[in-house]
Amino acid sequence: MPKGYQISQYELPVVANGKLSVMLDDGALKTIGITRAHLEEDAGKSLHEGLAHASGIDLNRAGTPLLEIVSEPDMRSAKEAVAYMKKIHTLVRYLEICDGNMQEGSFRCDANVSVRPKGREKLGTRAEIKNLNSFRFVEKAIHYEVARQIELIEGGGTVLQETRLYDSDKDETRSMRSKEEANDYRYFPDPDLLPVVIEQQFIDDVRKTLPELPDDKAARFALDFGLSPYDAGVLSASRELGAYFESVVAALGASHAKLAANWVMGELSSALNRDGLEITASKVSPAALSALLIRIVDETISGKIAKEVFEAMWSEGKSADLIIEAKGLKQITDSSAIERVIDEVMAANPKQLADYRSGKDKLFGFFVGQVMKATGGKANPAQLNDLLKAKLGAP
Repeated sequence: MPKGYQISQYELPVVANGKLSVMLDDGALKTIGITRAHLEEDAGKSLHEGLAHASGIDLNRAGTPLLEIVSEPDMRSAKEAVAYMKKIHTLVRYLEICDGNMQEGSFRCDANVSVRPKGREKLGTRAEIKNLNSFRFVEKAIHYEVARQIELIEGGGTVLQETRLYDSDKDETRSMRSKEEANDYRYFPDPDLLPVVIEQQFIDDVRKTLPELPDDKAARFALDFGLSPYDAGVLSASRELGAYFESVVAALGASHAKLAANWVMGELSSALNRDGLEITASKVSPAALSALLIRIVDETISGKIAKEVFEAMWSEGKSADLIIEAKGLKQITDSSAIERVIDEVMAANPKQLADYRSGKDKLFGFFVGQVMKATGGKANPAQLNDLLKAKLGAP
């Protein structure tokens, strides 16, 4: 710090003794204690890259207020730590108190890691890994540090309480400084600062302005739209994604919410990831996507053809109806037209027809494929199956 010390809350944090529940990969809920959340100011940082035989100091963030959240030692794996980090990340973005940009340093993590033999209650000596700036690095750094400490202990060594840095290029942690006691920080009251007093009335007033938070949104999506806990959790992961999904459902109808969910989490998310875009920069708007899904619902096109239409919408910026019309992609729902194609396919494949009727029922798929090929994939799948079963007869 330019002034030689860092200001931080110490005796009276803004928050104390809280908790946060996170959902793990296996669907289990894990509750993690929040020791405290306190205000402090960000510090400058040393720079070494590209500076031969010298160090630089970046003071761009020095003095910027930040909120430090300290958790209880309740996490038992790197995956649990990442799940906890992602939940905090989602919350601060929902509340619009942080842009969540880890690369720029506006959201980052210090991970305290310790190991202990199975069956032992007392926690091992911890090492703190500073300034991890991506979820992937959090997981990799913890895995490395766990392995380092186990190898050290099994080799007869002792884990030191220290601060370490993670080198993402080498995928390793290295010692930065030792830190034994809180006294090492040399805390003292700042005589120029007044106390921060947060009254209950202020808390109550702020609570009234809070947006619907992710857990509440996920519960509502599951209740109102019949989504699975997983789908509801994915779609409520950000305010923007949740708003996009709800806009699609509003146009499509709640009875087709599952179809909307599948497309938002599937084709849309895939296209966004491929092009490195946020949901707010989607090349297909909620109204445009709902218009496409309506054409699946009214059987103008099949789900398979809809994927082709979506790609054209993404790349050309045209509406679903324009693309369907221009490419002649309307689904064939005329039973007599489908029957004519079935008759042609059966006549062209007498051996397969005889084999099917002699009991080789797996050939049903062959006939479906041949009819679809002949119609350019435009035959209505449900109608095709029913008509084909009637035409082929029992195997």
